[in-house]
Amino acid sequence: MLRFNKYVSTLVFSAVLCSTGWSRMTFAEPPMQPTSAAKTAVEVLHKTVKVDDLEIFYREAGPADAPTVLLLHGFPTSSQMFRNLIPALADKYHVIAPDYPGFGHSSMPAHDKFAYTFDNLASVMEKFTEKVGLKSYALYVQDYGAPVGYRLAVAHPERVTAIVVQNGNAYNEGLDNEFWKPVKAYWSEPTSVAKRDALKAILTYDATKWQYTHGVKNPQRISPDGPAHDQYLLDREGNNEIQLDLFLSYGSNPALYPQWQEYFRQHQPPMLIVWGEHDQIFPAAGAEPYKRDLKNLEFHLLDAGHFALESNGDEIAQLMREFLTKHIGQK
Repeated sequence: MLRFNKYVSTLVFSAVLCSTGWSRMTFAEPPMQPTSAAKTAVEVLHKTVKVDDLEIFYREAGPADAPTVLLLHGFPTSSQMFRNLIPALADKYHVIAPDYPGFGHSSMPAHDKFAYTFDNLASVMEKFTEKVGLKSYALYVQDYGAPVGYRLAVAHPERVTAIVVQNGNAYNEGLDNEFWKPVKAYWSEPTSVAKRDALKAILTYDATKWQYTHGVKNPQRISPDGPAHDQYLLDREGNNEIQLDLFLSYGSNPALYPQWQEYFRQHQPPMLIVWGEHDQIFPAAGAEPYKRDLKNLEFHLLDAGHFALESNGDEIAQLMREFLTKHIGQK
């Protein structure tokens, strides 16, 4: 199993590439298509809405009067990570997937003009949901989507009908691994230029490809289009400083874990966990503690990595359709 070195300056992703075989592989398109229950063609719209001074891009599909599913993406991607899941759900559900500021096709103000914190991302997303008229929704949270989505849930528990968690952390156990050591070192010395600059290794193309392929049984099933798309947007001038600000701001999340866990215990939202068990960023150790706090929990560890939709999209879509039908109905 691949091991990170103890210091971020030695996060050498070339070793990771060797272990995954990326440099040697041929590529096949990802297998996920709309499930057999969702064969009817759906139209996915690509829209923007003004939120304060920001243009927020989002993808939308499905009947407007159907139950809504709000898809919240992770790092280093955008709503493009849901490009196959959206049509797999949209025959029965109203599906919306926004891009956060600084990600995807949403506005990207410079980091000295806009505070790139998780509090601020959640505030923008809350205003976004109100602008597009969402009164209630099921959440899908992955990676950064968890701290954004759980802030929304705590602020407005009455709006959240159910939660789907795919490698989205809410417990300290999920951060107790090698990947987070250099990030935590930056949290402990937030004025250290050296510790900030060392994290730039995570913003490289090799690192982005690694997130897509590590822990995947057959990396040839992973389309190269996803990481290429993400990296193109990461490489925009000034975006590296945005991402480094968010690495620092991620340190604000563990202090909120007790609050999120209390939300789980008090409100008991129906929850489906579909977790890539080979993820080295948010490993399965972060999935298990949800069992302590949720009574209405469906729990699945998948033979997948960080971006489980890329390799196990059909499986996740089918599990979601069954779960959502049971708990929020369908059109």
